[in-house]
Amino acid sequence: MAAAAPASSVKEVLPFPLTAASEPPPLFDGTTRLYVAYHCPYAQRAWIARNYKGLHDKIKIVAIDLADRPAWYKEKVYPENKVPSLEHNNQVKGESLDLVKYIDSNFEGPSLLPDDPAKKQFAEELLAFTDAFNKALYSSIISKEDVSEETVAALDKIEEALGKFNDGPFFLGQFSLVDIAYVPFIERFQIFFENIKNYDITKGRPNLQKFIE
Repeated sequence: MAAAAPASSVKEVLPFPLTAASEPPPLFDGTTRLYVAYHCPYAQRAWIARNYKGLHDKIKIVAIDLADRPAWYKEKVYPENKVPSLEHNNQVKGESLDLVKYIDSNFEGPSLLPDDPAKKQFAEELLAFTDAFNKALYSSIISKEDVSEETVAALDKIEEALGKFNDGPFFLGQFSLVDIAYVPFIERFQIFFENIKNYDITKGRPNLQKFIE
């Protein structure tokens, strides 16, 4: 039976996004905080990692309204003024892929990387491809032309990558940080391409179809 990601049983009440009029939380008081924007795919990477590892009680979610973000967030929390960021041990770290790795390495819960060296190496290759993949697909969305050869090639590369290991429907067989890196974008691309380009990204790509399911 194919390995699947466990479903979280935690029912979490999510906080309202903080705006320019909102006071900051009691910063650097020992609480670990993950700053996100609910609609942001980059923030969702770190958020998924936190949830998958069952860290609801260890990492508090703080939502930021990116359209009306508080000045104190840039001044006192994260000078880059974007999400996600993680306040932990009196330090603030950013960049979504780095945060997924950091959460995996520094907190308890199921590992987001397998022990197999070949799978670890492939994971790094796929993580390095994420920006190029997103760029290739965004380029067709904003273009008035048909879906480009670059976009098709990027999707075919993902299809091939999903078929490398046969012990599950995920990139490394088992659910991992690679799936977390891609899924917030792939689920959006599927909708965008269907509605904007009348193009089914899963057609002729059975591995991608299984991954999305």
